[in-house]
Amino acid sequence: MRVQQVLMPSGEPRSWTLVGADLSVVEPAEAFLAYLHAVDRSPNTVRAYAHDLRDWFAFLDAMGLVWSGVRLEHVGRFVAWLRLPPAARDGRVVALPSAVAYCTPATVNRKLAAVSSFYEFHQRHGVDLGDLLTVWKTPTGRGGSWRPLLAHLGPRPERRRTVKLRAERRIPAVLDAVQVEAVLAACPRLRDRLLFTLLADAGLRVGEALGLRHEDIDPAARLVTVTPRRNRNGARAKGWQRQVPIPARVVRLYSDYLHTEYGDLDCDYVFVNLWSARVGQPLSYRSVYDLVGRLRNRTGITFGPHTFRHTYATELLRRKVPVEVVQRLLGHVSIATTSDTYAHLKVEDARRALVDAGWLSEQDTPR
Repeated sequence: MRVQQVLMPSGEPRSWTLVGADLSVVEPAEAFLAYLHAVDRSPNTVRAYAHDLRDWFAFLDAMGLVWSGVRLEHVGRFVAWLRLPPAARDGRVVALPSAVAYCTPATVNRKLAAVSSFYEFHQRHGVDLGDLLTVWKTPTGRGGSWRPLLAHLGPRPERRRTVKLRAERRIPAVLDAVQVEAVLAACPRLRDRLLFTLLADAGLRVGEALGLRHEDIDPAARLVTVTPRRNRNGARAKGWQRQVPIPARVVRLYSDYLHTEYGDLDCDYVFVNLWSARVGQPLSYRSVYDLVGRLRNRTGITFGPHTFRHTYATELLRRKVPVEVVQRLLGHVSIATTSDTYAHLKVEDARRALVDAGWLSEQDTPR
């Protein structure tokens, strides 16, 4: 069982599928993955789903199960199977009780979410297993039998997974102001400094920055427009079109970059190759990650492109920008995504409020 890349005709983005040991396509998985590609999910998303479904179908093969005939008890066994080392999954090697789980709870939950989406898709095509991993639950308020007038109109039921491990919350890594400036100062070229300044001052995803056209930057209004579109370098913008205000230093850097490095190059992409053999081609993800590696060695600071986005959001929330405004600026579809990702701010905010109220002193605040 392996994940296989699929080259699409007519220059469409690549996709992924699942093939068995005999190299034949696993049809139920292929139908779902083809659907994800058709609704314009990113190739990386389709690939991640394919890898998660590979584990599910490998488990089914090992257990001698048919995908359309599984029950909830088999899902529980799948969770236990995922946490075994690969060498112990066929039953010929016994894992010691003290052995560290191979898959973390967060990884297991991600794979369960993929399997759940797979069965929800097939439920719409007549396979009666859509509720195998999810159930409808109505949010409850206060206990007791009393219900207010018109309670039958809301709240609406929510779909929740029936099997989910308790996963430790991961706090996003952020940079302080000194570290951000150190990385920017280490950029030898204006193009690179503009890229990381945009990530730091507008909270863009790296794919959103790499897909920018000159028409997307409005220096007079100090706005950057993020537009989902297909790009030659594979860069992608998630969600809907949105506008993000930018500070004056981004506008100045953009102007200096155009006049000093970009010159009279005839290209509509903002970030392009200027010193390699493919001059004028849009900058790729790989080029950016190579640049990140060089800057990490040069500064001694551990960071990735997404670290600037976390830093931007964290700083806005610390400055009391409403979470719904931060959600719009980041382009999150749900405000819950913003709240859950940056929940670590609640403790810091609570500590600061206690200091302001005189309950704690400044000496009680960790440095």
